[in-house]
Amino acid sequence: MIYPVILSGGSGTRLWPVSRALYPKQLLPMLSERTMLQETALRFPESTGYGPPSVICNSEHRFAVAEQLQGIGARPSAILLEPVGRNSAPAAAVAALHVASVDPEGLVLLLASDHRIERPEAFRTAVETGAVAARAGRLVTFGITPDRPETGYGYIHRNGPLDHMEGCYGIERFVEKPDLETAEAYLAAGDYFWNSGTFLFRARDFLAELARLAPEILDAATAALDKGVSDLDFRRLDAAAFGMAPSISIDYAVMEKTALGAMVPLDAGWSDVGSWSALWAVQEKDADGNAVQGDVWLHKSRNSLVRAESRLVTVIGAKDLVVVESPDAVLVAQMGTDQDVKLAVEALKEAGRPEAISHATTHRPWGSYRNLDSGDGYQVKRITVAPGGRLSLQSHKHRAEHWTVISGEARITRGPSLDRLDVMHLDTDQSIDIPLGWIHRLENPGTEPLIIVEVQSGAYLGEDDIERFDDQYGR
Repeated sequence: MIYPVILSGGSGTRLWPVSRALYPKQLLPMLSERTMLQETALRFPESTGYGPPSVICNSEHRFAVAEQLQGIGARPSAILLEPVGRNSAPAAAVAALHVASVDPEGLVLLLASDHRIERPEAFRTAVETGAVAARAGRLVTFGITPDRPETGYGYIHRNGPLDHMEGCYGIERFVEKPDLETAEAYLAAGDYFWNSGTFLFRARDFLAELARLAPEILDAATAALDKGVSDLDFRRLDAAAFGMAPSISIDYAVMEKTALGAMVPLDAGWSDVGSWSALWAVQEKDADGNAVQGDVWLHKSRNSLVRAESRLVTVIGAKDLVVVESPDAVLVAQMGTDQDVKLAVEALKEAGRPEAISHATTHRPWGSYRNLDSGDGYQVKRITVAPGGRLSLQSHKHRAEHWTVISGEARITRGPSLDRLDVMHLDTDQSIDIPLGWIHRLENPGTEPLIIVEVQSGAYLGEDDIERFDDQYGR
């Protein structure tokens, strides 16, 4: 059986300001009403003969990943939490070890969580083609049939066809991102393909090659899994053990060195959506070549991408422009230079700006909150609690709070100590004070989202001023 394993890492820099480190593009609906993670999970449903999916992700993203999979009815066999990013080779090792523990003969289909596939059925056909080679002991990758001299991708130089494996080819070599002249030569040659970063192999075959070519990765991954701990629906990899793995891609660690490599051409409308111009290329456009999303008004503009997240955006006389508005940041870039967006993010990080890392809206397992206003000694937030959502039972040493219900039904627990807690219900337009140091909890017992406005006041308003006494999410 083939087991999809989705790698959901990434730093969230290339599609900033919509994508950020704490909530990157795979967790966002960039191309449809579903998020990119959900679209990836739906490409290989169990109903078509695939095993249940697994996800390897950052610990910070665990609740969003679990919620999004639940939202499409996917039942993951595991959500494995990386304590630190170590590139794709250690993650692939963990994936192979997990699948081997479930099914010793199982095949691992290693997928990026943030790629676009226009024709999923063609992708599944290519995977079935590659499975013949994978079951024969090959480590299969999928090469994208190029349609232009792309300089932003690595390439795979295809060798001749493999015997008794129709549609599968040997690999001559992997090549780095070329300059334009070299890319044009690759396109003309016809035997060079874009490296998709998608792999298919029998778990035990990959582990055997890893033991031969990069044993330190296998040792670190094995120890990280063995010493890991279960946490609700998640498996936390041991931080010390996983941290011993070198940060290296599966290409460098294994595929460029192995004699077992094979490639299957893939023509399924693939894009890694690695920049705003790449997103523009795959979106629907108006008669003037503009891709528009949100509350946008254009005049005498063409071949531009304009995206509004929270307010009206007007663009006049633009050509080949990227304009992306979010609640707390705006990006304006010339089309084709947007690969440099990561330089802006790096500069913001160095300056200590929160916009580099997080959105104005912060997601939590119970819902989300958005900062509305702040100043000396006060902060105002809009808090949304999902139906059935329940914040931790907590207290703060440095701030008091005032809650006003905007919509929905609130169940509130509060009191000066654990043995003197009262429970009360608030409806729309009702409010309550949470004095400094009091223990409290906010819950949504209703079937609709609960929205409250919270006004904090005190000497220190940081998110780390919290003592938890009970938390259903294990934080």
